Amino acid sequence: MDLQLEGKAALVTGSSRGLGLASAMALAGEGCRVCICARGEERLARAADALRQRAGAADRILAVQADLTSADDIAMVVRRTAETFGGLDILVNNVGRAGGGGLLEATDEDWRSAFDDTLYPAIRASRLAVPHMQRGGGGAIIMIASIWGRESGGRMTYNAVKAAEISLAKALAQQLAGDNIRVNSVAPGSISFPGGSWHRRQQEDPEGMAAFVRDNLPFGRFGRAEEVGDVVAFLASPRAGWISGASITVDGCQSRSLF
Repeated sequence: MDLQLEGKAALVTGSSRGLGLASAMALAGEGCRVCICARGEERLARAADALRQRAGAADRILAVQADLTSADDIAMVVRRTAETFGGLDILVNNVGRAGGGGLLEATDEDWRSAFDDTLYPAIRASRLAVPHMQRGGGGAIIMIASIWGRESGGRMTYNAVKAAEISLAKALAQQLAGDNIRVNSVAPGSISFPGGSWHRRQQEDPEGMAAFVRDNLPFGRFGRAEEVGDVVAFLASPRAGWISGASITVDGCQSRSLF
């Protein structure tokens, strides 16, 4: 299927590895010009090299070192993307993390950093991207959320920020439909990739992780990052033209929610 993405300009945040890189790879493979960004210079450079090979042209990939918890850095990344590619059609909000434990253990700083590192970057990047999309006649915004934003599970802080991202996507979808801008969220389940938390746990506790897979993952394996990236590329494309305000699970039937 031709996703009709040739020449579109995309920005993927937090994209030097994992779900962000997989999303960027899928978009580049469909002909998008892609900006990736992350804090770590060395890993970002490796990701950019892989993407240039996938795209088949160096000028289709822009790599920007940035700390996306900084409002100034987000503004810089959006500006450089639009200047380099002549606009911005697709935004994938992937950056984020959330630490802390239960109610009595999680500090105010744990809560503050969870929102500062996940929700606020998505808000700021979306706010800055929308005027470019309006000038271009439309666009697509995708939030990388989690099944734990749709139902209980994982850390409490993580639940809260991922639920907030799903809610934000729904609200933006309704606000921006008149501008032909679609907004959706993707809710992955347990995805294993090199450098990720599940991969680390598999190395540290193979027996425990094998038991986790038996008990929680009906297909008998962890998900792969590219399986999420492919869904992101579809949602970003005109082929998904009547999908907006949705939260799409990519979890191999791991979650229990009916909705």
